[in-house]
Amino acid sequence: MKELKTKKVIGLMSGTSCDSIDAAYCEVCPDLSVKLIKGINYSYPDKIREMIFKAFRCEISVKELCQLNFAIGHCFAQAANILINEFGKPDFISSHGQTVYHFPFDEKIDGVLIKSTLQIGESSVIAADTGCPVISNFREKDIAYGGNGAPLVCFADSKWFKNSLVQNIGGISNVTVVSDSCEVFGFDTGCGNIIIDYCMQKFFNKKYDKDGETAQSGQVSNKWLDTLLQDEYYFMPPPKTTGREHFSPDYIEKFLKTAPENPKDIIATLTALTAKTIAQAYERFIYDKAKAENVIIGGGGAYNKTMMRMLKKYLPQNLKLKTHEDFGISNNYKEAMAFALLGYCTFYNIPNNIPSCTGASKPLVLGKIVY
Repeated sequence: MKELKTKKVIGLMSGTSCDSIDAAYCEVCPDLSVKLIKGINYSYPDKIREMIFKAFRCEISVKELCQLNFAIGHCFAQAANILINEFGKPDFISSHGQTVYHFPFDEKIDGVLIKSTLQIGESSVIAADTGCPVISNFREKDIAYGGNGAPLVCFADSKWFKNSLVQNIGGISNVTVVSDSCEVFGFDTGCGNIIIDYCMQKFFNKKYDKDGETAQSGQVSNKWLDTLLQDEYYFMPPPKTTGREHFSPDYIEKFLKTAPENPKDIIATLTALTAKTIAQAYERFIYDKAKAENVIIGGGGAYNKTMMRMLKKYLPQNLKLKTHEDFGISNNYKEAMAFALLGYCTFYNIPNNIPSCTGASKPLVLGKIVY
């Protein structure tokens, strides 16, 4: 193994919400700690973002998907170049890409397994536009070895935290359990902001509920909430992962037929849904296995004051509710920092998945390198 050295790495991430490309210029150290030098949120051009959402809905042609793969690569490179112009070229770039479809199911066609995932944002384009080596395509190898390809950020959580339930609330919510009393494990707890964002756009023409203000002004419909909580995903044991493919526009519209009349009540109830499914996931799958002191919230949900209040209400009082900021890690750029770490491990041939989180058959070095 090469001698580990501190490397400058730009981590690039765009999540399920597709609200922006998160770019984080980092220093990754041999002890696998990550220092954020600067992060930016780079907005997709409007027409590119529209195409991405069409891809989510399977409404684009193969030709358009081909074009979108390269277009997103150029967008990722533009985000990276903003940081490069300020701080110089990093040793390499680590890109998660943009997930457009995730199918972590053991289904077959004519006996051929079709379990799969697709992240686009061509790494060769990023390398050409920035002049930097690029590490990308982290999820595929985990799936090839029987895993779900997610959650991958658990690896970073296991290095950065102790005796905590590390909860990311992005478009989808996922938790990593880091405890002295058990092996590290993690899974997607369910919807995060994805349904809230959809309904904010539909009813209020806004991309998201800033600070949870709309939810705060509405009333939770317990009857509708109970209906939403019956989704079979919430009862499936981990390891498990989910995404837009499950919480699709058709899925949301189906449940909106029985929703409260007041749109503010809809947002309040959906915010409660995210908080409640997190709390129930802990009750069903974590408390009997792991002891923890903290619940540490990251992602957009950490800025939703109403959601944080609901979480505090639903969680046991002995658990301290904190955010990543309390540990010196950016709520906003944590996942981009995590992929900077994953890329560092790829570079040094260090296994960077956790089989107890993803379900893969063994520890693996994930990622492909383009020079």
